[in-house]
Amino acid sequence: MTPELAAACADAVHVVKRDGTVLRAGRATLFILEQLGWGWGARLLTYAPLIWGVELGYRVVANNRRFFARYFFREE
Repeated sequence: MTPELAAACADAVHVVKRDGTVLRAGRATLFILEQLGWGWGARLLTYAPLIWGVELGYRVVANNRRFFARYFFREE
């Protein structure tokens, strides 16, 4: 992992595919969902304008991680 990639990983999730393609943020999340079995649903969201909504949603959650961690991922 390069120092540049390590620094970028602090801001968004990254996936490096076997062919060397680097996906980040919403596109990386959709790739992971596709690999986990969400196939056609994840692929559908990769088309414009749906991908714009995915990227916007990812950015909102990423920029407010502490809020979401505090209120949605609490231990009971």
